Amino acid sequence: MTSFLLTVDEQTASAASTFDEVFLWTRSSKSTYTGTLDPHLTPFGPVRQENVDFVRIALAVFSADRSVRRKARGSDWNDRYFELTVEVNNPAMWQTYATELARVIGFLTGDHWRFTFTQAAYAATAVLDLKDVTPAVTVLLSGGADSAAGALLTALGLAKGSTLQLVSHFSATSISPVQKELVKRIKKVAPDITVIHWQTNLNRTAKRLDGTNFKSEPSSRSRSLLFLALGLAAAERSGQPLLIPENGFASLNPPLGPERRGSLSTHTTHPRFLAELQEVLTNVGAHGLIQNPFQSLTKGQMFTQVADKMGVNEASDYLSVTNSCSHTDARYSGVAPGSSCGVCFGCLVRRASFHAAGITDATEYLCNDVAHRYATFVAQKSIIEAMHDFAAADPKPRMVMKMSLPEGYPPGDALALCRAGIDELRAFLV
Repeated sequence: MTSFLLTVDEQTASAASTFDEVFLWTRSSKSTYTGTLDPHLTPFGPVRQENVDFVRIALAVFSADRSVRRKARGSDWNDRYFELTVEVNNPAMWQTYATELARVIGFLTGDHWRFTFTQAAYAATAVLDLKDVTPAVTVLLSGGADSAAGALLTALGLAKGSTLQLVSHFSATSISPVQKELVKRIKKVAPDITVIHWQTNLNRTAKRLDGTNFKSEPSSRSRSLLFLALGLAAAERSGQPLLIPENGFASLNPPLGPERRGSLSTHTTHPRFLAELQEVLTNVGAHGLIQNPFQSLTKGQMFTQVADKMGVNEASDYLSVTNSCSHTDARYSGVAPGSSCGVCFGCLVRRASFHAAGITDATEYLCNDVAHRYATFVAQKSIIEAMHDFAAADPKPRMVMKMSLPEGYPPGDALALCRAGIDELRAFLV
């Protein structure tokens, strides 16, 4: 068990000696975090205190997740034990649902969590009342193809004069220009609506408060929790659900095989995770409405909708600027930041989706480099062989039985969606 504290008070951080790691979130130079947001989310304007609390909790989870190395990878993926203390504005309410929250986050990360909530020091922070029009819809925009498709389709579906709010978060600086480019294109395609873009950058530094280096775990499954928390904080003002666009096939996360039980798996938009997280947030009084409008579609079907709305050539231009690659470490192999390998799970599903929708994929993949400059990197990252094996077999009901579907999600629908997604993969890989 590794114990952590996230505090918003420098004196508390200095006096904390019973924790393995201490995270300090302040505006001062001593802060453990870099980025554009303070612990009161001041730039967002008035935000419900429970949603401010949730951002602090999500940041603490993400920081702890990054600070404890896993002992193995692939089929030997190990779970870890975390004891997390977080300073919040309403500790009694959060403590009431601490067990439920730990279970939900454990499902997301594959680890064991225990939470203790303590009172945050009062801070007389002036919160500006935003003058912006209340948005009709808030959508998460990561820079990936699904979020880009969802943001565009949502924009095109809004009535003239409506306001669309897009919320982005990035840690790798190569993703920031992708997000900005997508917003620029959405504004051009949907000129009759107003687009507000919140681009946030909130990350743990490499150094502890004493100047030594934190350990660094690269998998960071909990990054999505922070993204969701920030999106909900932004959406809270409207009272409307936060839209998190993701194709339903990826959300169900059918395992390729034993090797995908670990670091290659994710429950970011799994229907069970979203349903149970929403229940906890509603119980504590936070704005927690979350919807995935593409839960019943494959990625190829999402791409087809984009092509139907804007034309095949325009869809190619738009979707090809997104980034779906699972690997952000390509730069260490002499590759330009933001490059796509073309052979990881994210890239292969993306390529199959272009193929299924009949859209030209203009993405420059490292695996297609004619000079073979990145052959070693590509070989290390490739899961093409596993994908061939996965796509060769028809999905069986037992696959669905392992998916931990939430109540109300028909297993037959999940099986049909998996078959459609695997059909797209098979058609591309053969």
